[in-house]
Amino acid sequence: MPRRPRTPLPPGFAALWSTVAVDLVGFGIVLPLVPIYSRRFGASPFEAALLVAAFSGASFLAAPLWGRLSDRVGRKPVLIVSLLGTAAGSLVTALAGGLVLLYAGRVIDGLSGASVAVAQATATDMAGPGQRPRLFGLLGAAFGLGFVAGPAIGAVAALGGPRLPFLLAAALAGANAVVAWRRLPESRPAGTGGGWRLNPFAGLARGRGIGGLVAVAFLALVAFSGFEATLPLFGQRHLGFSLSSTGAVFAAVGVGIVAVEGAVVRVLVHRWGEMVTLRVGLALNVGGLGLLAAATSWVLAAPALALLAAGQGLVQPTMASAVAGRVDPGRRGQALGAQQSAGGLARTIGPVAGGALLGAAASGWPYLLGAALTGAALLLAATAGGSKLLSSNIEESPLATRQEVR
Repeated sequence: MPRRPRTPLPPGFAALWSTVAVDLVGFGIVLPLVPIYSRRFGASPFEAALLVAAFSGASFLAAPLWGRLSDRVGRKPVLIVSLLGTAAGSLVTALAGGLVLLYAGRVIDGLSGASVAVAQATATDMAGPGQRPRLFGLLGAAFGLGFVAGPAIGAVAALGGPRLPFLLAAALAGANAVVAWRRLPESRPAGTGGGWRLNPFAGLARGRGIGGLVAVAFLALVAFSGFEATLPLFGQRHLGFSLSSTGAVFAAVGVGIVAVEGAVVRVLVHRWGEMVTLRVGLALNVGGLGLLAAATSWVLAAPALALLAAGQGLVQPTMASAVAGRVDPGRRGQALGAQQSAGGLARTIGPVAGGALLGAAASGWPYLLGAALTGAALLLAATAGGSKLLSSNIEESPLATRQEVR
């Protein structure tokens, strides 16, 4: 049977992809190093985890507002402001002389962290009939690339001094803002956006199953962010992690995420539908966290990390694609901003809970809790919305219908 020819990517998507990829490279440089970097200033494991939570808490407050603003004034200006904020936050982190400024740097970065939701809204604006899973998978691969190249670059840069990785992240974000200003097209559909509302969540109730999907995203991200925040210190205790090897492990996880999101998501979504693919990803995360909880050597740690990379590679793009397909064009940024806000709250709670459990006992308790929460998300995903739409293939999605009419 001849293969169906692949639809060309929409105009401007390559520029969007490269903007996201460079942004996530900078994020990948910073994320695995912040908990260990903070120990230079006498931070406890709990305080180190709070640094990750500070970024996420600020993102929780700001993301829905930025998403709604992108519906109102356009995607491009909001993306550029986000990149400039990332540059400022990384620079403050690099120059910090104590925990107070270190926290300030992470908060600045979090407050400006609108790039993920707005980039996803931009991709949805660009998507033709049936293209959304593919575009979200490619954006997901850009996120994964950040976890491949970012930690690897950060590990090498750390050899030149503890502040150098953060200075490099600031320089990347600043340069990326300039490139985005010159190359990135504006994608917001003309005539959409409506009036400004003080409450950025207003009107989302009309989206189909949005509340259930946001709850699934919240539970899953509490679990996964707890894993991200505690793995460097857990690895130091049980697996012999150093600063450089921590970056290498995060890079290896990123390779798996890139492979799944770049090549596997589109195929599985067309075969099974968005929600079935999402459930498979959640189930893989449950297994990975359960194995990691019992790991005291690489015998269990390696397959656990492989399962988590595969699971998260399925969860991230299908979750966002499902949300984007259930709202009108004028509320895409708002809906994806709300999802990112829920993710910000989750990434605040997850590191705090994981750090508290890891600080109380040198054990896998953070990952047992994560497995339980992801299991709850899996059960909720199995019943969310209760309609055929939630388990349908992309050809049946409301977005595909709208794009055909446009």
